[in-house]
Amino acid sequence: MNKFLDNIPAIPLGPWVESVMDWLTSNFSVFFNLIQKNGKLLMNQVTDLLVSIPPIILILLVVILAFFITGKKFGLATFSLIGLLFIYNQGLWTHLMETTTLVLFSSIISIILGIPLGILMSKSTVAENVIKPILDFMQTMPGFVYLIPAVAFFGIGIVPGVFASVIFALPPTVRMTNLGIRQVPKELVEAADSYGSTSNQKLFKVEIPLAKSTIMAGINQTVMLSLSMVVTASMIGAPGLGREVLTALQRTQVGNGFVAGLGLVIFAIIIDRLTQSFNNKKTV
Repeated sequence: MNKFLDNIPAIPLGPWVESVMDWLTSNFSVFFNLIQKNGKLLMNQVTDLLVSIPPIILILLVVILAFFITGKKFGLATFSLIGLLFIYNQGLWTHLMETTTLVLFSSIISIILGIPLGILMSKSTVAENVIKPILDFMQTMPGFVYLIPAVAFFGIGIVPGVFASVIFALPPTVRMTNLGIRQVPKELVEAADSYGSTSNQKLFKVEIPLAKSTIMAGINQTVMLSLSMVVTASMIGAPGLGREVLTALQRTQVGNGFVAGLGLVIFAIIIDRLTQSFNNKKTV
């Protein structure tokens, strides 16, 4: 049996993938360069804008937002104040703004792509059967693998970092949007039909509002997955706190790595609690 298996020629999947990548990079290099150039320019402008805002003002804005969005509770607001002041005190404020830009763009792109795909899946069984295996592939493939096409298409820097983060973070929004809309009670959908609602009216006035909690849960997970790619994306030149962690790892600087990692933890907790609070019905 082993001899029989050994005589079977290996499937040249690797060379096939390389051929496809070479074809894409050769024929769409102008398109990829355009995205890389304009994307880098736009994201650098956003980072420069965030850095230009006095840190104390930005910290106070986050604290005020946390206070009101959590129903005028002091827990998250106090944590945000102490945590962000700690990050500033450690000289990591600029790196935090770079990380914010990366997470912001990757999350927005993932949400813009994810919600329509989720709606499509909820309306078409064929689309669901096609998209589900792709989402399974995207979620189970190690995040490091996404760095390879990202570098091939866009070189190094923040743009390929966002590209890899979008692939990694997209599935939760798609899945949860699909799930939320499919879980809307059929009686309510039939009632909307009986009143003569169009497909768009039924979708935007009945299904999406009722599926809001589930969709927001998916968005929350997408944002957190985007943040989890920060350190991985730093391996291909993405700036931010992740680069500080990677540098500390390469130089065996335990202290610097711990401080940068703690900054990421603080940022992650603030982002997580804020996005969860958007879905809290008691939010004032």
